Amino acid sequence: MAPPLTPAYDMQHWHLFCKVIDNYGDIGVCWRLARQLVHQHRQQVTLFVDDLASFNALCPALDLSLTEQHCDGVCVRHWTQPLPPVTPADVVIEAFGCHLPANYITAMQIARPLWLNLEYLSAEEWVEDYHLNQSPVHGLRKTFFFPGFSANTGGLLWETALLDLADQANQPGWRAEFLQPLGLPVERAECLISLFAYENAALPDLLNNLRQSRQWVTLLVPKGRISRGVEHWLGEDLVPMQAIRRERLTVQELPFMAQPEYDRLLASCDVNFVRGEESFVRSQMLARPFVWHIYPQDADTHLIKLDAFLNAYLAQAPSPLAQACRQAHRAWNQPGAAPSQAFSQWLRQLPAAKAHASLWQQQQRSNGDLASNIVQFCTNTV
Repeated sequence: MAPPLTPAYDMQHWHLFCKVIDNYGDIGVCWRLARQLVHQHRQQVTLFVDDLASFNALCPALDLSLTEQHCDGVCVRHWTQPLPPVTPADVVIEAFGCHLPANYITAMQIARPLWLNLEYLSAEEWVEDYHLNQSPVHGLRKTFFFPGFSANTGGLLWETALLDLADQANQPGWRAEFLQPLGLPVERAECLISLFAYENAALPDLLNNLRQSRQWVTLLVPKGRISRGVEHWLGEDLVPMQAIRRERLTVQELPFMAQPEYDRLLASCDVNFVRGEESFVRSQMLARPFVWHIYPQDADTHLIKLDAFLNAYLAQAPSPLAQACRQAHRAWNQPGAAPSQAFSQWLRQLPAAKAHASLWQQQQRSNGDLASNIVQFCTNTV
């Protein structure tokens, strides 16, 4: 279902609070949500961010010397401690339990806005039971809004332009056009893979699998936390935009990308190694096969979340693909827990993986997108 392109209701002002954790994960989601509320739903949005320096990597136009500025239609304010007095907006979104300032909550007790806590994405079964639950806080009511993978959750964060990009990337000549500025020949990119991940002990197994591949593989590595591990395996430093060959594998580092450029990278690749939440969702909604590096948590609780997602994602997948996909994710998230050839075995399932990724994208589209679902909830609540 295509989301509406006109305002769904009369509320005009939103405050979205975000604390930057793990560099880019939380702010990446909040920045996309803020822009979608502005451009798709014609709302007025102020985004409060505590770490402008990290945000600047995603929004290069940001001026770090300003405490308030407009970027891409969104009012961006530096969330300083203490926060100067602010009149609450019609809708207040507290992203990922970031805890609103005490003086702002006091002001909310007078203004009585809609107060949403945007939660982290999970495929665990309990999410459906807790989605839209309310809790009394300081005489106000806070609603917990859970993104998710079913119609009984808030859905995923995507916009119609992303779906258009997925279609465009399937057109003849798209890959050649993408690779040309990088200086990479198309004939040496039978399989194009992007690598965006946390530090990972399984990296040597992956790279060894790729260099011994049956086809020519090009690995594009946006500069980040995984880069040092790639350099260690290569035995030399990565230089942005310079290719390094190892047998059938070509490795090339890319400069860190703003979100629109990173979307284009994901759309251009056959496979995306993604991390956290934001790039994980983008690859799914671009209908591209992926391997997810979930954010590690104490006591391996992240593995429960990973299994919950794989159970949902692979429920209708052919058995050989499902088995290979699980093994690849296990190898990437639990180094040593799966055969060292798990990545090669999964890549042999790539045609089936591409078909399944397309079916999964269609299923997620039917749930609506997160921004539109939030707007619709606010419409029904007023």
